[in-house]
Amino acid sequence: MMITKKSLDRRFFLRGAGTALALPILDAMTPAFAAASKTTGAPPMRMAFLYVPNGIIMKDWTPKGDGRNFEFSKTLKPLEQFREKLLVMSGLDHYTGNSLGDGAGDHARAGSTWLTGVHPKKTEGADIRVGISADQIAAKELGKQTVLPSLELGLEDGRLVGGCDSGYSCAYSNTISWSSPTTPLPNESNPRAVFERLFGDGETTDPVARAAQMRQDRSILDFVRADTARLSNTLGTSDRRKLTEYLDSIREIEQRIEKAEKHETASQALPALDRPAGIPPTFEEHADLMFDLMTIAFQADLTRVISLMMGREGGNRTYRSIGVPDAHHGLSHHFNDDAKIARLQKIDQHHIEVTARLLAKLEAAKESNGSLLDNSFIVYGSSLSDGNRHEHVDLPALVAGGARGKLKGGRHLRYKKGTPMTNLFLSMLDMAGVQPEKIGDSTGKVEHLTDI
Repeated sequence: MMITKKSLDRRFFLRGAGTALALPILDAMTPAFAAASKTTGAPPMRMAFLYVPNGIIMKDWTPKGDGRNFEFSKTLKPLEQFREKLLVMSGLDHYTGNSLGDGAGDHARAGSTWLTGVHPKKTEGADIRVGISADQIAAKELGKQTVLPSLELGLEDGRLVGGCDSGYSCAYSNTISWSSPTTPLPNESNPRAVFERLFGDGETTDPVARAAQMRQDRSILDFVRADTARLSNTLGTSDRRKLTEYLDSIREIEQRIEKAEKHETASQALPALDRPAGIPPTFEEHADLMFDLMTIAFQADLTRVISLMMGREGGNRTYRSIGVPDAHHGLSHHFNDDAKIARLQKIDQHHIEVTARLLAKLEAAKESNGSLLDNSFIVYGSSLSDGNRHEHVDLPALVAGGARGKLKGGRHLRYKKGTPMTNLFLSMLDMAGVQPEKIGDSTGKVEHLTDI
């Protein structure tokens, strides 16, 4: 080993390390200029999974009539404008959400089974176990083509440790995404943090401002590369190896910048969105801001897989803006009180009204072959039907979007009793080109999504 008495200028080392630490920021920046239509020939498929907690008043959810001859129910009425891009599904179950000898804890089992189809291990400790969720199965494949494999979002804070429901860990109630049977993925509820994850520490998505920032990054890289290369001959073998790895990382960034610059003039301009200040004061504003971030993340092809929890299972958010001051979970145990049922239906309908705003944003974002909604599928639902009785059968479920022409909407589909919800997820992932043999307790794919 070569030994030298020379020492590095610490300020130079820190400056170099600072550039290396900026790698995720530059990664998140690049796709904002990438034109998916230029690189793949057509806009990619995107998918989002939206979860609502504490069950649904099903008599006001389920449409009258089957097939194309259905009438929108009271709760689903706000989605009527999207009729031809909407499938409402009845009859899907989550058998694994039942107690199966474990006693109470239906809210924990609801959250943890929705995308996994696996009965969770009853524990409040670190030995949690359930299954890999459908969104993460998709992310493992589709995430190879984007900077972020997936985004996990929420509109309500939650924790992943300790107990939350009758001997079950909070992890089961507060997230629907699991990258492995023992690894829950926490939701991010702060829009500012989501923005920074997508776009780094910039202040806006404006292309002009981001192009200027990219030119500045290139000049910094040139400076660091020149200084580090000058040091190479003065270092020992180990340090030269470390320096080579560092220079390799710089070259990787340069390649990303070159790719971004190449596509800059051909790319679709993104809507300008300034970095959020934090969590908005109202549920509605919070949801709207998250929907803006979801839309722009899809447009920029930063990710193709997003999950969002409208609320956490067992959560007690109030909805005073619609005249419901009651805590949601407490109200879900209505004991057949008509007044409480009416207030719960208002919450269910309000969730749908808010979701309609997301679909409108996706519909307004135009691509080469239609809208962003046409090239996506949005699954909305819950793993509880009757929240008062904690039932995991005949669950509320709908799919919006066109899935790049693979979905034929405008219908209410009624499936055979006992059909696993995971059969729907298996079918949706297949449409996206992800073909797992099984998801949780799935037994096959659901029929009639393509109107055949």
